[in-house]
Amino acid sequence: MYCLSWFSEGSKLIFLGLFALILAISPISILAQNPILNSTEKAPIVVDGRVLFEVGSISNFSAQQRASIINDILAEEVRSPDPVDVVIFDENQRTVIRNQATKRHLLTVTSADVIAGSNTFEQALVWKKYLERSLQQAQLQRTSEYLRQFSLLSIAAILGAILGHGGLILLRIWGERNWLRSWSHPSSPLYTWQGIVRPLWRIFIIGTPLILWLTAIGYIGYLLPQARSALYQILMFLGQPIFVLGKNSYSATQLLLLLSLTVGLWFLVKGLVRFLKSYLLERLETSQSVQDVVGILTQYILLFLGLIILLQLWGLDIGALAILASVLGVGIGFGLQNIANNFISGLIITLERPIQVGDFIKLGELVGTVKNIGARSTQIKTWDGISIIVPNSRFLESEVINWSYGDKTSAIRIPISVAYGSDLKRVKLALLQTAKEHPEILVVPRPTVLFQQFGDSALNFELRVWLKEPRNQFRIKSELNYAIDKNFRDYGIEIPFPQRDLNLRSPHLKPLIENILTSTEMIDKQPLEIPDFEEEPELESLEDLLTDRDLERLVHEMRSPQGLDIQNRRYRLHLYPNCFIGSEAVNWLVQRYKYTREEAVEVGQILMEKGIICHVLDQHPFQDSYLFYRFFQDDK
Repeated sequence: MYCLSWFSEGSKLIFLGLFALILAISPISILAQNPILNSTEKAPIVVDGRVLFEVGSISNFSAQQRASIINDILAEEVRSPDPVDVVIFDENQRTVIRNQATKRHLLTVTSADVIAGSNTFEQALVWKKYLERSLQQAQLQRTSEYLRQFSLLSIAAILGAILGHGGLILLRIWGERNWLRSWSHPSSPLYTWQGIVRPLWRIFIIGTPLILWLTAIGYIGYLLPQARSALYQILMFLGQPIFVLGKNSYSATQLLLLLSLTVGLWFLVKGLVRFLKSYLLERLETSQSVQDVVGILTQYILLFLGLIILLQLWGLDIGALAILASVLGVGIGFGLQNIANNFISGLIITLERPIQVGDFIKLGELVGTVKNIGARSTQIKTWDGISIIVPNSRFLESEVINWSYGDKTSAIRIPISVAYGSDLKRVKLALLQTAKEHPEILVVPRPTVLFQQFGDSALNFELRVWLKEPRNQFRIKSELNYAIDKNFRDYGIEIPFPQRDLNLRSPHLKPLIENILTSTEMIDKQPLEIPDFEEEPELESLEDLLTDRDLERLVHEMRSPQGLDIQNRRYRLHLYPNCFIGSEAVNWLVQRYKYTREEAVEVGQILMEKGIICHVLDQHPFQDSYLFYRFFQDDK
């Protein structure tokens, strides 16, 4: 189901990208035919937002000026109550088109307007048909009869959209109750394809009502001539050039088109990267950090190539960007040096993996858990819940302590000072007892007590214990300090204060002190009563308790049919024959011999030290985790 969720997310992004590209590309053919946007030699003649034909320029007037004059005359003809009677006649060797009913001159056909292979009269005959039909239709659409017809058609379009939308709602409810449930069943032929089918279904349910209402609104607007004219004016405004780059001028419409294509490209690339990570990289069993770096590099490369192609299709000369690229290169070398350094450091961290998400690390004064490794920075969450954003370059320039790198087992060192004259055996016994009583201290490696040095005022010891989870070291260290203080009080062991001897030399003080000593009775202080503890022996280990005969019997039971599950196992495309899992061996020892889990781990470590079992790669001691071990006699 995890892959299916990735498949679903990737499908959504890919379909969104394709949808945006289709929406962006769909107006290209219309915009290409729009002379306002693409032609500078001819200009369109428009009636109620419909382009009839194009006129060229003459000696005294440009094409735009001619078109503006003709469009104003045609607008007056549309508002005129007189009928339309378009005729053609020659006037001073010029072909003229006129409305005979209003005696108004409409336009003159010149050689600049003629299509190759025809003359002005033939061109006038074609335009006469366009003008006559368009003017008659425009006058008809302004009558009261047409307005009543328009109202009825608009109501019908709205009712049709409402009915269609309601039908789609019923279809969605019925489909979710029947189709989606059947697709989720493993026996369904569409089960393996539901990552594609479900996004398609959602796009259909969401997109179809939108298209339905847009169609209804567009149809109503198309019936109304004023709406068509307003839409054409908006397109003319957006089609006006707003800046010039090189030899080409670009309008707001073209900028919106480029923006839409870029958004579609972004969604498409994101979807492809998700597919790459969820299907190819996960099946190769690569780590999450490698998936992230491959995904980031693939995304940047595809986006870069896609933008280059879009800019070329947009008509921008890529060669003209060479100067801009040079300027950006200088900017990266100076102003953006730190950003580039952090980005490259992020790639190195992801590839070499000195730190990974979830690791417990110390960087300078920062101690916390790595939450996210980005392209430029890494997020660390400290023990007090504060998220700190650290530039990636700091991990390569500074020393980093990573307690989670490789084997998570780590040691805690607790310095302790006791007074001169303390019983050293009692000190060692009290410290070892403190370590044994704490449930999170590992039995293997063993806790140790080290006599460090003879201090100025105390004997300095160090208690060294081992933990399974390094992130708990601060809490465990505090608990051990509390326990040490309690045990020292019980054993009568004194933790000394710093001591200094003060020598006073004065002839006046000596007689005074002698008088005080002779006139005052000295009271002997009673010595401190210390509980009479019996001499407790050193903590006896399992290694001392288990004899060779016990180990031989234990190995026989472990290899018996009722013992461990010894079989060939596969991990990351590698086959390891005749091995068992460390955590399963610990469970078996706990159930069979009633050991604690720590004692079971110690028994496993004893078997490794005796040369009876080993790690399949000789890389780990015996641990209560998903690691493979085998008996030496099965190691070929």
